[in-house]
Parts: sequence; C-alpha cells; structure tokens
Amino acid sequence: MKGIFAILLLFSLRLLAQEPSPFVLRQTITGSFTDFTVDQLNNIYLLNTGGQLKKLNARGDSIAVFNDVRRYGKVKSMDVTNPLKTLLYFKDFGTVVVLDRFLSRRDALDLRKSGLYQVKSIAQAFDNGYWVFDEQEGKLKHLDENGTITDQFTDFRLLFDSMPSPGVIIDQNKNLYLYDESKGIYIFDYYGSFRKRVPFTGWKDFLIVNHMFFGRDENNLYRYDSRTLQLQRYPVSEKMKTALKIMVTTDLIYILYPDRLEICTVRR
Repeated sequence: MKGIFAILLLFSLRLLAQEPSPFVLRQTITGSFTDFTVDQLNNIYLLNTGGQLKKLNARGDSIAVFNDVRRYGKVKSMDVTNPLKTLLYFKDFGTVVVLDRFLSRRDALDLRKSGLYQVKSIAQAFDNGYWVFDEQEGKLKHLDENGTITDQFTDFRLLFDSMPSPGVIIDQNKNLYLYDESKGIYIFDYYGSFRKRVPFTGWKDFLIVNHMFFGRDENNLYRYDSRTLQLQRYPVSEKMKTALKIMVTTDLIYILYPDRLEICTVRR
C-alpha cells in the first residue's frame, strides 16, 4: 500500500512540475534600471541607475530621453496617467517636475511655496491639476497647474479612527482611489465624500486600469474586478520574487529586475 502511495505522489509531483507557467515572455529590454512605469498607450518609461529617464514605445524603440533627473535628488514616483504629461515627484526637495510627451521640461513646482512640507504622494488630476496628500494636516488637497491650493478635503483624523497614509493616489472613473498598504483602498468622489474602503492590504505596485485593481504580495499577483467583485490570483514564481517591481495591466505584465525589464503575456 505504501508503495502505491509513493508512486501516486511521485506522479502528482511530476504533473505539477510539467504544468506550464501562466506567463509567456514576449520581450526583454536590457539595462540597469531602478524604476519604470507604463502609460495607457503602452509607452514605457525607464529610469536607469545613471539618473536618465528614457521613454520607449510599445515596440521598445526609444522615442525620448530626459537627462536632468538627478538635479532634484531621488525620484519618489512617476505619474504618466496623461501620456502627454509626465510627472516626476522628488519628495526630498518637495518638487514636482512636469515633462511633455517628448520628455522636455515644461515646469517645476516647489510644493513648499504652497505651504506643503510633508507630501507623501501626488497624482495628476482630471482637470490638469494635481492631487496631493498633506501628511502634516492629514488632508487630501487639490492644486491647479500653478501649484495653488484650490480645494481640500476634511481632515482624515476626523473621518477615520485610524488615519490612512496613502502611498498611492489615482484619479480615475470620476473617483479618487487612495491606497494605504496597511489599511487598504479608500475611495472618494471629487467633492470629498468618502464612499467605501476595500480591505486589500499588503499589496505592492498597486494600479487601477478602468475598473480593474492590480497588485501583488510575496506569493501572488492579484487582479480584482470592482464591478463583478471577482478576485483572481496568479502564483508568483521564485524568480519573480526577486523582482524590483511588477506592473500588471489588462493584457501585459511588466517585471523589473536589476539588469532587465521583462514583458509577458498571460497564457489563456
């Protein structure tokens, strides 16, 4: 009986070993990169260790370069929600550098001149302005293109028992999504009314595309449909666990390693 069990166990392990990965490698871009992002046209923005920002089209061809990244220190985040406008946020200097679609510098905003000294996250707004979370006052604030504060929400310390500290802000579908890795997703409308909280915690590389929420943890990639409330999980391979960043979109997966960016499709 023990012999039969051992044979069945060995057969099962072989089947598992032969199960194909759900991810199919489509393209590899080599280089020493520290960060990247992708816009809705599948243009890729790669920040290399030399402080250069390079923009590639969906085929991987270089179409623009910005060499003045290190002027303001380390880039905290990049926002390419609008493919015609790239935001680089330098948290240490409280500065937002605005680039056009050819990565030529259009403007630079010193948030400290607006009285904003502890801004953890920033995002492009629907009206070409900006959303910032002011940790000092616990408020989400709206700025116009010149950096002037035009609106601000109620102090989060009055709204919630435990104040969220969002590391990501996304303006999409006439909603504002604030993601705090330890507390989840907070959803507001443009008038500051709190709608609901979605308790997905521990996700890294949080992203929203249309009504789909994407993220990952140590073991899985996640895809959540906010309309059907269906959550899909894709196991992370041992190799993928070493990735610096993973960005999941509706049809592609971008995986950043220290020496390359891999672009994969999901096996149907």
